[in-house]
Amino acid sequence: MPSTVGTHSHRSTTKSSHKSFKSRKATKGALKEIQKGKVQDLSHRKSPHQQLMSKFDRRNQARQRQQVKHKEHLRETSVFAGRDGAPRIVAIIPLCKDVDAAGSIRALSGSLDIDTPVPEEGNVQIEIERFKQKLQYISVKRNVMECLDAAKVADFVIFVLSPDQEVDVLGELIIRSIEGQGLSTMLTAVQGLEKIESVKRRSQVQSSLKSYITHFHADQEKVHNLDSRQECANLLRSLCTTTPKGVHWRDERSWMLLDNVQWPENEEQSVVVTGIIRGKPLKADRLVQVGDWGDFQIEKIVAAPLESKKRHSEDMAMAMDHSEKVLDTPTEDQDDLAELAPEEVMMEDDMDTVMSVAVSDKRGVLLDDHHYFSDDETHLPRVPKRLPKGTSKYQAAWFLGDDFSDSGSDFEDVDEHGDVAMIAPALPQDGVEGFAPREPTEAAPSEYPQSEMFLDPNPDDEGEAEQLAAFRARKGDEAEEDREFPDEIELHPNVLARERLARYRGLKSLRSSHWEVDEDKAHEPEDWRRLLQVPDYKAARSQATREALAGGVSAGTRVHIYLRNVPSSVRSSYNPAHPLNLFSLLRHEHKRAVVNFNFNLSSDFTAPVKSKEEIIMQCGPRRFVINPIFSEGGNTSNDVHKFDRFLHPGRSAIATFIAPMTWGSVPALFFKLTNEEASGSPLTLLGTGTSLPPSSSRVVAKRIILTGHPYKIHKRLVTIRYMFFNREDVEWFKALQLWTKRGRSGFIKESLGTHGYFKATFDGKINPQDSVGVSLYKRMWPRTARVWSPMAIGGAVETVMKDSMVG
Repeated sequence: MPSTVGTHSHRSTTKSSHKSFKSRKATKGALKEIQKGKVQDLSHRKSPHQQLMSKFDRRNQARQRQQVKHKEHLRETSVFAGRDGAPRIVAIIPLCKDVDAAGSIRALSGSLDIDTPVPEEGNVQIEIERFKQKLQYISVKRNVMECLDAAKVADFVIFVLSPDQEVDVLGELIIRSIEGQGLSTMLTAVQGLEKIESVKRRSQVQSSLKSYITHFHADQEKVHNLDSRQECANLLRSLCTTTPKGVHWRDERSWMLLDNVQWPENEEQSVVVTGIIRGKPLKADRLVQVGDWGDFQIEKIVAAPLESKKRHSEDMAMAMDHSEKVLDTPTEDQDDLAELAPEEVMMEDDMDTVMSVAVSDKRGVLLDDHHYFSDDETHLPRVPKRLPKGTSKYQAAWFLGDDFSDSGSDFEDVDEHGDVAMIAPALPQDGVEGFAPREPTEAAPSEYPQSEMFLDPNPDDEGEAEQLAAFRARKGDEAEEDREFPDEIELHPNVLARERLARYRGLKSLRSSHWEVDEDKAHEPEDWRRLLQVPDYKAARSQATREALAGGVSAGTRVHIYLRNVPSSVRSSYNPAHPLNLFSLLRHEHKRAVVNFNFNLSSDFTAPVKSKEEIIMQCGPRRFVINPIFSEGGNTSNDVHKFDRFLHPGRSAIATFIAPMTWGSVPALFFKLTNEEASGSPLTLLGTGTSLPPSSSRVVAKRIILTGHPYKIHKRLVTIRYMFFNREDVEWFKALQLWTKRGRSGFIKESLGTHGYFKATFDGKINPQDSVGVSLYKRMWPRTARVWSPMAIGGAVETVMKDSMVG
């Protein structure tokens, strides 16, 4: 084959490649020509508003934000500015037994050569000339309530650790309680680190303490050494220059740390408390909460400026005049101390308090909003027609079914209305939501069997009694029983169920069925209708919060507050060494309502908490002794929520009780009294929570489940025993829907004999090992909270110790 000839081409002489043009040397007109028709890539801009803004607008917006932030910073720190400014409150909290809070204050003051006498417990104010600031230290002992009161009004909280001793149970309880209450700016220090001779060992201990405290608060960058003069000076610099974060719920109200209390000579005169207003402006029309004393009305607010050289001449003139400068006095709009609405509000028809149907006239249990009678069979599913096999649904509507043979071999049972549509997944005992759908392999409904003779069991038969005892012997202790068999109860054979469960009703669906409120009026608490009701919570809260912003004595002013009708008994409980605070209540916060709290059980508390158990609760500035009822959370269309007998570990619930209401989401702490010798602390933190909107229309429904056992099973027809023990009870509860733990549903067909046996039809064949149940519901009424007294812990702890010794 001929060889391939290679191709040849000459270089083009008409085309020449020039150097690329340097765009940095182009004119503005040339650049515009280049950019014609191009769309600028603005994908890095996030919002549509930013995409439309020019560079100049963006710079202007950033400048405005900076100015707003600077104004906020000035407003937050203005209360501390100047020689007459408020002192920065610093709480010194010891976490170990060998830590001395007063020694920590002396070490901090000594770093700047300030010599001031410091009490072992109480308040001390020190002026820092170097930073032109004042610090007010609160020195407390290792007491949970005192530490909470100190941290409640503190701008800075300093936790003091020990290099030798570990933080015990009481120290951890203090940390977790203060954290749950709401914590402003927090700092950590160690006292006694110089006792360790090895320098290497000191750094290891300091690193270990930092690792421990970051387990609770990850933002802690350093553990300050109080034995080092330089670190104490740096810590003081931080206290004097840092803007405290504050606590949200506290900053929505007016509050103060009281410096002095003047007691009157007789009870007719007012008690005078002195302090510097913080937070929102203080108004004389609002009530105030003073420590654990209670709520009081303000008679007047008088200025109480500190003496200074500039105002020395003015003070002398005022002293000559013997006049006081009144800053605010109450008006006609002043809140009263009434906790309940007046009796006139309850003016309603007397028939509203009587149940709509007399008990003697009822012949059946209440199901949703209707009483079904024993002779009324409309609640049962229709008996299927007997049709020839292969008959269509259209033909069945025209078929009378009277002219066919009696053998029944050519017939099948067809339900005209079909199966009930089941909504998905929930527990069977909750109603229609929990029923299982028909299995794909199941045939059509079977026909009813022929009637057979039923032999009524002998009540004196020992075998029958042994079988009943064996059926009920499967349950253990109360808490474990509630976990394994929730809401199940057992009726004694000699007790009439219709009398024992007279207040209970049936619900087709726990989440959507209507709850007939009129049936509960005969059982509601005495003052139920006098409680505060808030139809529009958001609007009412917004109005109460806006009222706190207008008028009043501004923050940073030192004042004398005259309180009316303070009982003389609180004088014996007053200790000047313990921190005492005052909080102004928003409008209506003194009135009682049905309050709800989101209760999260602590992971450290491993035992279940029973409903109605006595608990000490702190919500904001107030403390109560409560007996809450627990219920499930969430929103339902009928506002009905299932009652929980126990709050098991790892779960959360809604705690409901009657107490003075609180606006907003305020953190709450729940404590339980324990034996101090056994646990190391007189209190145990059960959990934390948050206040929710109050509601008296929220129904907490206690569910009970009556269970029975399948005695005979013939396809869909089942004979059940052990649920009731007489014929009358079967007829009374005949309208209720039956369910099984495996998701089948059915109805009572007829009673058998006189000892509670009955026939029931189900939507499918049930398992012989299955349990048949029926759900009944009763409304639970919350209990009223009591004001907690600081003297109550001592007596209660003694009682707990005696009980533990007896046990």
